[in-house]
Amino acid sequence: MPSLDKLTIETPEQTHLEFPLAGIGSRFLAIALDTLVQVAAMWVVGIVLIALAIPFSLWFKSSGLWAMAIVVFVFFAIYVGYFAFFEAVWNGQTPGKRWTHLRVIKDSGRPISAYDAILRNLLRTADWLPTLYAAGIVTMMVSRENRRLGDFAAGTVVVHEKPLEAVASIWNASATPTHAAPFGWSAQLNMDELQLIEMFLERRASLEPDVRWSMARQIADRVGGRLGVPAEARPDTEKFLEAVAQQRRASARFG
Repeated sequence: MPSLDKLTIETPEQTHLEFPLAGIGSRFLAIALDTLVQVAAMWVVGIVLIALAIPFSLWFKSSGLWAMAIVVFVFFAIYVGYFAFFEAVWNGQTPGKRWTHLRVIKDSGRPISAYDAILRNLLRTADWLPTLYAAGIVTMMVSRENRRLGDFAAGTVVVHEKPLEAVASIWNASATPTHAAPFGWSAQLNMDELQLIEMFLERRASLEPDVRWSMARQIADRVGGRLGVPAEARPDTEKFLEAVAQQRRASARFG
C-alpha cells in the first residue's frame, strides 16, 4: 500500500518493505540526462547513415525513400530501445536513473523483467502525447504512486535509491562478527523466506537508515527463530542475513 511518498509492501511473512517513491522532478531530471545521451547517440548514428547513404544514392534512384525509412526506424529504436535495453540489463536503471539514484521496480517490490522493461517503454510514446510528456505528467499527478501509463501497464513504480555510503556509518565493522553459518541453514527455510532475505539485501541501499535497521531486525528475528539462532549469536543482523543468503547461493551452485 502506498503511503504519502513511500510505497509500503507487506510480505507474506508479515514484514513491511518501504521504498521512497520518485517524484516528477527527480524523474524528469533523469530523463533529461537520458535524452542528452540519446541525442548524442542519434548524432553519431545520423552521421554514419549519411556517410553510407551517399554512395548508395549513386546506384539507386529510389534510395531517398529507403534512407528516410531507415532513419525513422533507427531513431525510433534508439528512442524506445534505449530505455528498454538499459532497464532490462541494469535491473531497472538507465544512465540517467543511475546518476540520479532512481530505479524501476515491480509494485510488489521485486526486480523488473525484460518483458516489463519493454512493455513500460513501448507506451512511452503515449505518455509523450500531445507533447512533452503531457499525458505522463497528468497521470503521475493523479496517481498516488507517481505512475505514468507505462508503469500502469507493466505494474511498475520508480523509487529512490540512496547511495550505500550515506548509510554505511551505521553498518560498520565494529560489531561482533556473526558465527559461521552451519551447514543446512538455508535448507531449513522456505522459498518465501529466502526470497525475502534476497529482496532486502538487494534493496537495502535505497532504504532510510532507521527503516533499514528495523527491517533487518524484523527479518533476522523471524529467520533466527526458525533456525534456532539466538539474538546474542547474531549481533549484526545484516551480516547474519548475508551469511544465510551466501550459504543458499553456495548450495544452489554445488547442490
